[in-house]
Amino acid sequence: MRIRKILPWIMAVLIVAGGIIWYIGTHNGDGGNQPYEPPYPAPNPHEGLFESEYGTMEFNGDGSSIKINFNATLAQLAGLPEGPQEGTYRFLSGNLPPNGSVEVRYDTAHELEITIGETRAVLKIGEASADGKSATVGIGTVKEDRIPLVFNDGKNFTVEFINK
Repeated sequence: MRIRKILPWIMAVLIVAGGIIWYIGTHNGDGGNQPYEPPYPAPNPHEGLFESEYGTMEFNGDGSSIKINFNATLAQLAGLPEGPQEGTYRFLSGNLPPNGSVEVRYDTAHELEITIGETRAVLKIGEASADGKSATVGIGTVKEDRIPLVFNDGKNFTVEFINK
């Protein structure tokens, strides 16, 4: 009789313990929200001069150094200094709770972080719709020869940097 009263409690403890072990094993303590990692090798870092109608970004192939030369309009929209500047960059995943934005390879990125001196700006990667009401981003938006950034000046628009 006594075992009939204890058995449900033992089963409940085992089920809860199993659930906790499963959760920890599948989430590795990170909340389980990690950026997508494609099953193929990462592309080489950008190299060369990427041009747009608003300015340029130049990459030397080391995966972190950048030279920008933004006109007044783009500098204001981006929150970065106007004219020739040198700094660093990182491609980011976008906000993935609970980890926030984390560094990723460029072909999976949703954001581009540029740091010039003490100034840091996180720029949205993507393409604005024709009517400017929305913008989209997806895997493969940034390519070896193309970096499209979305800005909003009353409506969304795309600034496309091309490596010619």
